[in-house]
Amino acid sequence: MFDIVAIGEALIDFAPSGRNEMGNPLYCQNPGGAPANVLAMASILGSKTSFIGKVGDDSFGHFLKKAIENAGVDTKGLIVSRKQNTTLAFVSLSETGDRSFSFYRDRTADVMLEEKEIDESILKGTKIFHFGSVSMTAEPSLSATLYAVKKAKEYGSTISFDPNYRPLLWKCREEAKEIITKAVGMCDILKVSDEELLLITDTSDLRKGSEILKSMGPKIVIVTMGENGSYIRTDDYEKKYDAYKVPVVDTTGAGDAFVGAFLNSLLKLDIITEKTLSLQPSAWDDIMRFCNAAGSLTTTQKGAIPAMPGKEKIDSFIKPNIED
Repeated sequence: MFDIVAIGEALIDFAPSGRNEMGNPLYCQNPGGAPANVLAMASILGSKTSFIGKVGDDSFGHFLKKAIENAGVDTKGLIVSRKQNTTLAFVSLSETGDRSFSFYRDRTADVMLEEKEIDESILKGTKIFHFGSVSMTAEPSLSATLYAVKKAKEYGSTISFDPNYRPLLWKCREEAKEIITKAVGMCDILKVSDEELLLITDTSDLRKGSEILKSMGPKIVIVTMGENGSYIRTDDYEKKYDAYKVPVVDTTGAGDAFVGAFLNSLLKLDIITEKTLSLQPSAWDDIMRFCNAAGSLTTTQKGAIPAMPGKEKIDSFIKPNIED
């Protein structure tokens, strides 16, 4: 039995790493993929996690499997395929650390995950099942993802969804909106970025947009806004939280670290089993500060999983900021 199981993409992020003597750009190979990142953060914080996905039987796939396992994540559900290659993504960073992506993902392993390859024994008894939309951009992984969500719900899991919208991976904005909106209606916990809030609800207003999202089914709606902080809305509570000021190197994985920390925090409070997902304001304050810190600290180093902080580092970072 696992605390959190996630399905989705596992890929290689090639991040900029200076230039060689000839002036050509150098890239550092990092493990990536939002669902795997979420599990890594939760695992670092003490959750028992397992990943469902597919990589190629190549050097990149073996690197990813080892990196995910080294983060403490179970890989029983990770298929290593001899028929497809591992997905690659090249990350470009602006002067402020913001990212843009170039994907090499034509019928690569994560896209080709099929329903029949999902080990249902991993889903039985899991407390939280998490997914994103990258695995929903093409078949057969779209059907495999929806199947896994359906089975997890049948087994009584709380469903968590973070779209992680990547425009380049969709045929068009309208298709992305349609499929992501369908997924919103399937989840209990929803985390969106400010860009995704606008995509789904056609408004950037936090209160109006989050109210629309709540009406679709989620019990908790969180909006992350980078340096502008985060916002949470539940049945009986809403509040915006300021971001922590840190020297940003690379924003890759910051939102995933936030989600992993958030899910781990809910599990520790043991409110998942009741599915009430309701807390006192002071408890939400503690959780959101912790998650904001986890996301902020992840941006201070390059890469996603390698940059994710442990609990002691997060706590020691929060204390002086609260006192200030």
